[in-house]
Amino acid sequence: MSEASAVQQPQLREKGRLMSASEIERTLVRLAHQIVEKTNASDRLVLVGIKRRGVPLAERLAALIAGIEKRPIQTGVLDIQFYRDDLSTHDERPIVKKTDSTLDVNGRDVILCDDVLYTGRTIRAALDALFDHGRPRRVQLAVLIDRGHRELPIEATYVGRNVPTSSREIIEVKFREVDNDEQVLLVERID
Repeated sequence: MSEASAVQQPQLREKGRLMSASEIERTLVRLAHQIVEKTNASDRLVLVGIKRRGVPLAERLAALIAGIEKRPIQTGVLDIQFYRDDLSTHDERPIVKKTDSTLDVNGRDVILCDDVLYTGRTIRAALDALFDHGRPRRVQLAVLIDRGHRELPIEATYVGRNVPTSSREIIEVKFREVDNDEQVLLVERID
């Protein structure tokens, strides 16, 4: 490891586990039922995951809603790299791959899905990216964790858990599809 990369990587200390795999699953089941209740799971519903960890969140919620409604629920993937306004100020940059070019949101009820809502900048970028795919009828937001500290006036419609944090703390969501692990951790930067 070079000296420059040692400086760029913050040292982190685990403070505790906020959610186990079973707690994540129970939370997603609750969120799926809330989505069905508020949207009537119309045939216009599409769940769009923001790369990276929003994608498995959207896919899992869609599978749960499909089980409740007894019909498939469409999902999509959104890559926000070129829509970010704060990449140079973040410690971690989102990992980017090709956006789902088949995503049709025109006239649809879209639920954007992301793992953690923090400043709101990721969601602002996601909205810009989403509207490049068309004009949805309605857009809502589902997040597993809302940690506060908003810089933009953005609020989630569906929240798995509110976790007030300090600016030194970080929420690490680990999904088996991305991390080969399943839990939510609270970690703290050590300077």
